[in-house]
Amino acid sequence: MSWASRDTGVFRDDSMLAAAIERAERLRPGALRALSHSREVPVRPRVGRVPTVSVVIPCFNYGRFLAESVGSAVAQEGVEVEVIVVDDASTDDSATIAARLAGEHPSVRLVRNETNQGHVVTFNNGLAVASGEFLVRLDADDLLTPGSLARATALFDAHPNVGLVYGHPKHFATPQPPTPNTDVRGWTVWSGHDWFAHACRRGVNVITTPEAVLRMSVVAEVGGLDTRLKYAQDMEMWLRAATVADVGHVNGADQALHREHPNSMSETDGSGFEADIVERRAVFDYLFENAAKTFVDADDLHLLARKALAGQALRQICRAYERGRTAREPVEWYETFAAEVYPDYQDLSQWRALRRRRRAGTTGARLWLPFQVTAALRRLRGDLEYTRWARTGV
Repeated sequence: MSWASRDTGVFRDDSMLAAAIERAERLRPGALRALSHSREVPVRPRVGRVPTVSVVIPCFNYGRFLAESVGSAVAQEGVEVEVIVVDDASTDDSATIAARLAGEHPSVRLVRNETNQGHVVTFNNGLAVASGEFLVRLDADDLLTPGSLARATALFDAHPNVGLVYGHPKHFATPQPPTPNTDVRGWTVWSGHDWFAHACRRGVNVITTPEAVLRMSVVAEVGGLDTRLKYAQDMEMWLRAATVADVGHVNGADQALHREHPNSMSETDGSGFEADIVERRAVFDYLFENAAKTFVDADDLHLLARKALAGQALRQICRAYERGRTAREPVEWYETFAAEVYPDYQDLSQWRALRRRRRAGTTGARLWLPFQVTAALRRLRGDLEYTRWARTGV
């Protein structure tokens, strides 16, 4: 019995695994890059229509950011906003500030956890009392941009089959938030399956968090955040929504401002390649245990996601060779992970690249020139992929 059979219960013997790998190989990057979608000029919100949006703000010791975050939500025009601040037993002045904001704004409500429960349960506690047609998870250190909810709900209203809308998040690390771009260039709508398949091919999360809006009826169908996950529960929820609904993207405008600072989870507990890739593996495994297994090509997509993760682990070893860091990075762990997640990892192009680097060895601290050129080209390709994501969302 193959490792895949033991881990997932999907493949009953090695011949089934080989056939699945062959099918996955036919899902070429070029084909998935040309996602089935519609691009169109946005329509104006319906006259007299005022959508209701619940903005849930989990907060633990972020009192210094809370007023600004809440303010960005209550200032939204064209929608009726319900702001739910859930204080996770903070030890700073978060609860006091939230109570003051609730007194100043009738649309703001404070929910308090008696004990610290973590950000996943804290968000779900806020979701449990949310009543809007649409849902936003806004971390207490992030901001919504002016008009972002009206832009998102207009897309929802024009496309009843869309369950998730997102746009570009502008990241910043300055004391004062930057001025966002609020000009919409257009809309893109993908089928949920195609957007999900693209995520499997890349194996990464294309949504930061505050720029995403969910249709509440879809949330009622798929549920809240998965408490088994520590860091990538948002990625899992976006993908779970795509199993039952289409996905839309607001092109051009900055839909949220994501604050980067030393105390944020992306810089502390959730940082580091090992923690990140292990969590993303769990995301895909959980999805294909439940929500995503309804796809007719679920086995192929799961294998495609595992292939992407294996390639990323092997690429990390290549980088260690290129930087002369093989003695300081867990290269054996990376290779073991690749072998576990994708049994035929030695068929991947990243494995062949790694073998060439191992045969060449190192000259001083770094590999010789041809591999440095390859590394430079890979960085350029990464920059191009980032630019494409910033424009298209995928």
